[in-house]
Amino acid sequence: MKKVWITALDRDFEAVQKLTSVIQSYGLEAEGHFWVDDVKRMSWTAPLEKLQAKETALWIIMGSPEKFSAPTIRFGLSMIAFSIQFKKGRGFPIMILTEKDFSASLLPMALKDAEIKPVADASVLGAKIAARSGMPVKGVETPYHLYVHGLPGIGLWFEVGPAGAVDWSGAFFGVHDAEIDFHGVGSAGSIPERAVLEYPVKGIKMMLEEKEITAWGIQNRLDASSSYYVRVQGEPDTILFGPYPDGDELDAHVISF
Repeated sequence: MKKVWITALDRDFEAVQKLTSVIQSYGLEAEGHFWVDDVKRMSWTAPLEKLQAKETALWIIMGSPEKFSAPTIRFGLSMIAFSIQFKKGRGFPIMILTEKDFSASLLPMALKDAEIKPVADASVLGAKIAARSGMPVKGVETPYHLYVHGLPGIGLWFEVGPAGAVDWSGAFFGVHDAEIDFHGVGSAGSIPERAVLEYPVKGIKMMLEEKEITAWGIQNRLDASSSYYVRVQGEPDTILFGPYPDGDELDAHVISF
């Protein structure tokens, strides 16, 4: 049976119960959790196994506009979204249930393609939810792959690398409002225990608009089956990454939370 996972940012038991009943009336299984806002302990990792499961076909996030504006919640939701998209594809369906006047501009970049619906209409959303749950994941191609490993006690690791047939002659990764303290190279999907780094660099400073980015990098050649891993202390509001620059040219991907 296909499953819908509900993330409730507000502890509105009545609203969640109502939505769950609507989903179940369409022959779908509904599960979920109430958000715990504790990024220091990586509480956002709690629902990942369920969300990444084969039977989970749709992620619904319920919350007031104020919740979506909180930096720690935005960061946690972004980490979940990147984790799902790496496993299931960038087109994995996400639905936002909030107030009618909510603007998509308030969402972090990781949720920019989510469908936004008024939470007040939850009782009439059943057909839409069922339709979205039954659709195959839309293919969305990017020139990179991005994954997040949240490992309490070990740290927060970002994994980046090329996608498709174009290799990278090295990679770099930068953060704003956080610090990098370790990096490595290995097979995609698994943090390496040890690695040989070619021409590693640390502490490169660059400006992105008015933000000072601190970046690390390596010149190991990467293909779609390999990745550059960076451990980050803190919760950056912006990350910048891409292939190691050739001369003065910088091919960078920028993501804000």
